[in-house]
Amino acid sequence: MSQYDTIYQAAHEQLVDFTFDQSVVAVFPDMIRRSVPGYETIITLLGNLASQYAQEQSHIYDLGCSLGASTLSMNRQINTQNIHYIAVDNSAEMIDQCRTNLSTQIITPQSFEVRCEDILTTPLENASVVVLNFTLQFLPPEERQRLLTKIYQGLNNKGCLILSEKIQFNSSAQQKRMTQWHHHFKRANHYSDLEISQKRKALDNVLIPDSIDFHHQRLSDCGFHSVDTWFQCHNFASFIAIKT
Repeated sequence: MSQYDTIYQAAHEQLVDFTFDQSVVAVFPDMIRRSVPGYETIITLLGNLASQYAQEQSHIYDLGCSLGASTLSMNRQINTQNIHYIAVDNSAEMIDQCRTNLSTQIITPQSFEVRCEDILTTPLENASVVVLNFTLQFLPPEERQRLLTKIYQGLNNKGCLILSEKIQFNSSAQQKRMTQWHHHFKRANHYSDLEISQKRKALDNVLIPDSIDFHHQRLSDCGFHSVDTWFQCHNFASFIAIKT
C-alpha cells in the first residue's frame, strides 16, 4: 500500500535533483495523484484508447512504466488476443515494485515482461501501442526526437503512441496562470507552500517541458500522420499519434 508523501515536508538544507529512488517509490501513487491534475482520468482513458489500436499478436510497450499503472489499465480494457506487454523503466526500485504489481494484479492471461533498462536503447518491434506516460519530459531535450523516431519506426501500421506530459506555454501570462492554478491544486491536496517550492526546485534541472505546438510539430516531423491532444488539465496534457 502506498505511503503518504512527506518527502519535502521538512526544510532541506541542500536540495538534490529529483530522482526515482526508493523513497519516491514508497509514496509514488500518493505523490502523483496529489500533484498531477487529471492523472487518474488519463490512466483510465489511455487504456480505453489503447484498446482501439491493439493488434493481435503484437507488442504493447509502456516506456517509463514506473509502478505499472498504464500497463494494468490497458490490460483491463484490451480484449485483443495474444498481446505481449513490455514494461520498461531505468529505476531498479520502480521495476521491482512494478513486477510485483503486474504479477498480482494482471487481469487476463496475457504474457508480459518487465525490464530495467534505458528506454533510449530498448528495442522496439511489432508494436501496436506505445505509451510514454509522463516520461519524455525527463529525457534530455536533445534525445527526445531520436526516441520518438525510434518509436515511429517500431510501430506497426495503424498503431499508436500515447504521450502524456507536463507542458509549458508560449505566453508568459498564460504560463503564470497555469502555474498558479497548479499550485492551488496542490494546496487543495494538502501540500504546503514549502513542499511545493522544494519539489519545484528539485525538478528544475530534471523535468523540462515542451509546448503543445512543439509536441505536435515534433511528432509530425517523426512521420505520424495524425496527432491529437485528447486531454488537457492546467499544465498537463496527453496526445495520441497514429501511424498510417
